[in-house]
Amino acid sequence: MLQLNYIRENRDTVIERLAVKNFKDVALVDEIISLDEQRRKIQNESDSIAAEANASAKQIGDLMRQGKKEEAEAIKAKSSGYKEKIKQLTEQLSEVEKQLNDKIVLLPNLPHTSVPKGLTAEDNEVVLTHGEIPTLSESKLPHWELLTKYDIVDLELGVKVTGAGFPVYKGKGARLQRALINFFLDEAAKAGYTEVQVPVVVNEASAFATGQLPDKEGQMYHVTNDDLYLIPTAEVPVTNLYRDVILKEEQFPVKHCAYTPCFRREAGSYGAHVRGLNRLHQFDKVEAVQIVHPDKSYEVLEEMSQYVQGLLQKLELPYRVLRLCGGDMSFTSALTYDMEVFSAAQERWLEVSSVSNFETFQSNRLKVRFRNAEGKMQLAHTLNGSALALPRIVAAILENNQSEKGIKIPAALVPYTGFEYID
Repeated sequence: MLQLNYIRENRDTVIERLAVKNFKDVALVDEIISLDEQRRKIQNESDSIAAEANASAKQIGDLMRQGKKEEAEAIKAKSSGYKEKIKQLTEQLSEVEKQLNDKIVLLPNLPHTSVPKGLTAEDNEVVLTHGEIPTLSESKLPHWELLTKYDIVDLELGVKVTGAGFPVYKGKGARLQRALINFFLDEAAKAGYTEVQVPVVVNEASAFATGQLPDKEGQMYHVTNDDLYLIPTAEVPVTNLYRDVILKEEQFPVKHCAYTPCFRREAGSYGAHVRGLNRLHQFDKVEAVQIVHPDKSYEVLEEMSQYVQGLLQKLELPYRVLRLCGGDMSFTSALTYDMEVFSAAQERWLEVSSVSNFETFQSNRLKVRFRNAEGKMQLAHTLNGSALALPRIVAAILENNQSEKGIKIPAALVPYTGFEYID
């Protein structure tokens, strides 16, 4: 959530930066500023009357002690309306604050100045490309056919049990999943991340704090009887561990990783780009979360990007890094790098990770703060990144490493799988 004082003091800059995200509702920005002016006016009036009431009470007490009862009664009669007036102003203030809060949560985060303008993924900026794209034989198969050929993932069985987008992993497919999860967690530990195990359902306050509500309400599975939400990513519960927490500056950086299943209701479409493991409603992911000093957040973002790239290099997958344009960024992000691996059988790039800096957008909702060197309370910056999401990693490993002998497992995973080939 954007900070009110920044919006008030930097109206034109806010409108200019929001336009990069293709948000052009200037009227909403002005309405928020107007409501804030009303709020401050009412608060000032209430404070002024309260001060008068306190002064009158003190004066009445002094007069009574001096035996000047008539004068005291006169002042008491004059100040009798203070309490009712303060009550009225308090009610007005509560209503204006509610309207203000309802409006301000509709504003997305401001994009960083380095974010390119653009409307869709086609306008994203390629920062770098790494690795050689494998050359496969004419008999190459897309991963959804390899799943069946080697009997490692059963999509139809998942449909029977639950529905489309809920696969059943079997045999070496299940072991590959477990191997990737353990590999990612072990690598995160080496990089200084503390592992946590967190709930996979969260309450409304948690979903709001990290920006899933109200922006992504329709994308989450809602447990209506209990008013809980299945998490779309471990970012939500992990970041909320620090909701309403005041950190010490020496605690930075706070670094956590977590493995969880993730659940997304994303509306399905048809075609090869969503076949097989390309888009699922339930999938596994290891998430990395950092809470850092504001002066360090963009340095940390680059470090997190390098860390995820290191994982892809160890998995021997060709990849590229994109800086997302304004139109393709999330509601909450100030700057996002996407990592995509090349799927040789599908002959296209597949997104496997997003690494984002949210600056104070989440921490303002979370109220995660620290005292700076001057002793003043300040909002921390939050970041997260997929490290990594499994489905498309599995798809690329299967497709890129297929041969007549079977599917070769990347060397870094063999100690985890216990086998070198899926055959």
